[in-house]
Parts: sequence; C-alpha cells; structure tokens
Amino acid sequence: MTKNIRPRGFSPSNSRKLTSKDLRFNAILAALSGPEVDAVIENGTLVTLPVRYPIYQPDERIKDVYFPIDCVLSVVTRMLDGRQIEVGTIGREGMSAIPLLFGATTSANESYCQVPGTAIKIDAALFASLKMNGAFVRLLDRYVQAYVNMLGQLAACNRLHNVYERCARWLLMTQDRVEEHKISLTHEYLAMMLGTERSGVTIAAGTLQKAGFISYGHGVVTILDRPGLEGASCECYTVARKQFGGFLDSARSLGKLDATVPNGRTSPKRTKPKINEGVREE
Repeated sequence: MTKNIRPRGFSPSNSRKLTSKDLRFNAILAALSGPEVDAVIENGTLVTLPVRYPIYQPDERIKDVYFPIDCVLSVVTRMLDGRQIEVGTIGREGMSAIPLLFGATTSANESYCQVPGTAIKIDAALFASLKMNGAFVRLLDRYVQAYVNMLGQLAACNRLHNVYERCARWLLMTQDRVEEHKISLTHEYLAMMLGTERSGVTIAAGTLQKAGFISYGHGVVTILDRPGLEGASCECYTVARKQFGGFLDSARSLGKLDATVPNGRTSPKRTKPKINEGVREE
C-alpha cells in the first residue's frame, strides 16, 4: 500500500455537449433509448479526465456520475495512516456511482481517475430519473452483480497469487477497457493497485519486460505481446473476462476495428469521440 498520492484541485481539461453516437461507447448508456437518450444528451457532457481527477470523496455527497469511455476509474480504501489500496476499477463496461444504486448518497471509499481519458458525466438527479426505466435498472443490476463478483475474486487474487501474475492481470484488464497498447502508469500507482511496495512493482514489471511481454519506461507501459501476457496472468483474468466480457463487447461492437500493435498483430480499436475546445455538435 502507498501513501495518499492524489493532489486536489484538478478539473477536466475540456468538455463538449453530447451526441447520441457518444453514448454507444459505454455499455450502460448504450442500452438507453427514447426520452432517456434525449435527457442524457441535453444534460450530460463529454469530459476529458486527467490522472487523479477526483470522482467522489469518502463521506461526501456524490453529486455526479461518470460513465467511462476510454478512461479507467479507481475505487480505493484509505487507512488511518494515509496509505491506500485499490479495491475496484471501473471502465467503459460500467459507471462510477454504484453507491447511488443502493439508495446511498455517500461512500466510505474514494474514487478518482486512474488512467486518463474521456467519460460521459451526468448529475446525480438525472441518474435517479434514469432509474425509473425498468430495463435500464435490470442492466445496472447485472453490472453490479458482475462488479461484486469481481471484488471477491480480486480479494482472493491479492492473497493467493504472486505479484507477477497480478500485474499481468491488471494490465490485461486495463487494456480491455482503454483498447490502447500504451497505458500511462507510474510505479507508485501500480503499487497501490497491486497492494505491494514499489520495489515489488519494479521486479514484476522488469520480469514481464525481460520476457518481451511489455516495455516500461517514463511512466508508460506498452503491451508488446498480449498472448504472452495472458499466459503470465493468473486465472483471475479469465474470470474477469467472463464477468465483464458481455459489457465490454457490447460497447466494442458499435465501434470501428482498426489498430495495429507494436509487434505487428492487429487488435480491435474503436473510433473514439473527439473533444474540441468549446461546444461542438455532430
């Protein structure tokens, strides 16, 4: 576990109004139809989140809900001495405000942006109105079930599997969410996510790099050999894909496939929505 590393005062770098096409890139919002789509387009925004941007704080009212597109959000638990450990992650398969689904307005944990990228932001009042849609609520229930199942799996993973396997699993899960081969990530963050010391991360990343699965330098991990990384991962990655695969694939299927990895393999990549300065309609 590491000390608190999230500075305050960040804000999204820019934003713009939404279009119906934007909603397709998040598995939860892609299921909306009719007036709910119109409400999100009218009242929501597409934002670019920097690393460490706060999503919600412990015991503070949750005012906004974020639906990631190509960013990854982290949910962490903080100890009294300031150390913290990641207890959950959220990508384009889900949404940030799980406590709101259970009638709560706050959380004992905190959440912030772990891997920078874009997300759709709506306020908590609009989210509450969307929950009046029975089909939407059923999809959220499925997502929460998958999320809770993964919490249990990752608790077991952190106790039973070595840091090399956990590192490979985390990188694979992150790549599934951002669909990029380069992931911005510091030693300090990865140590917090894996529940280990920075020295352990150095050894784990060095081992995976020596095997030719990744390259790592200047705060960026590049995945060079995904099949090799899958072989190095523990069984928990397969479980994660089973839990979230349907959500991830539903968002991916609506995008364009066009990408090449550094070693020449091809991999699916969506045509992600772009953000310009100010407001732009498509």
